[in-house]
Amino acid sequence: MNATGFRKDLRTGYLFVVIAALLWGISGSSAKFLFHSGVTPFQLVQLRITLSAGILFMVLAVFRPSLLCISRKDIFYFVLFGTVGMAGVQFTYLFAISRIHVAAAILLQYLAPFFIVIYSWVFLKEKPRPATTVALVTAFAGCYLMVGAYDLELFSMNLAGIVSGVLSAVTFAWYGIFGEYGMRRYNPWTVLFFAFVFAALVWNIAHPPLEAFSHDYTWVQWGWIFYIAVFGTLVPFGLYLKGVNFVRAARAGITATLEPISAGVLSAVFLNELLAPLQIFGGGLVIGAVILLQRKQEFDEKAPAVIRARAGRAAVHSPKGP
Repeated sequence: MNATGFRKDLRTGYLFVVIAALLWGISGSSAKFLFHSGVTPFQLVQLRITLSAGILFMVLAVFRPSLLCISRKDIFYFVLFGTVGMAGVQFTYLFAISRIHVAAAILLQYLAPFFIVIYSWVFLKEKPRPATTVALVTAFAGCYLMVGAYDLELFSMNLAGIVSGVLSAVTFAWYGIFGEYGMRRYNPWTVLFFAFVFAALVWNIAHPPLEAFSHDYTWVQWGWIFYIAVFGTLVPFGLYLKGVNFVRAARAGITATLEPISAGVLSAVFLNELLAPLQIFGGGLVIGAVILLQRKQEFDEKAPAVIRARAGRAAVHSPKGP
């Protein structure tokens, strides 16, 4: 791939992750509304995963039925990816939101890039580059300020909620890391579909099968449930996986810290919740970290391509040997 094509893929990957972060930012507040209206985290997890799996099955069956096939030897991978990755991140994040502030839950989940970098360093022997480390720390500091965590008494909050928030970071890291393996063999939508399928199976065993669908929800509640299933789950998780395919899990995880910015901006616009100066500064730090990450990656990957091109031209024009 030439340098221009590579830069286009990078920008596409970052764009996918940014859109996913925006949609997740909306869905967090939507979930909190449903919890306040009587829906439990267990019900919402079952609803969103089951609906997402069913909707994606219908779409793929009509338009891309070939994407519904996997090899038998990969079934265990998808079982693990769906249960630990998809089902795990869904429940731990929603449970954290139900017990602590949305801002605190978001902050804890965005410890995920740290776990991704540590995993890559320890198990894959990929030592983080200085630019990645700076971007990681800067993004987390910006996230801390953006969600107003300096005003939150984290250690006086519900302990189960805090533990669940940290576990959501671990499972989100798992989702990004092990999603890379699946996409080396399959289309991202195939990976996502089977993740949803096995996650839905888990939650319809752990929770009474389809129990969440038996309640009398209002039209408003159903509207937000379908929004969360489609635009808060199916679309952003799919876009995030496609983004990981282009920019790798660690960079995608750092870029996804744009989620609290989207949540903050939407709250300011629609709920008149104005951002404090420190929150605006934090948002700037996150954006700066993402820009640094992208520019550094473009430079690192473009340089070898340029060197190879120059070497090729030199070989063409060099004198012939005896």
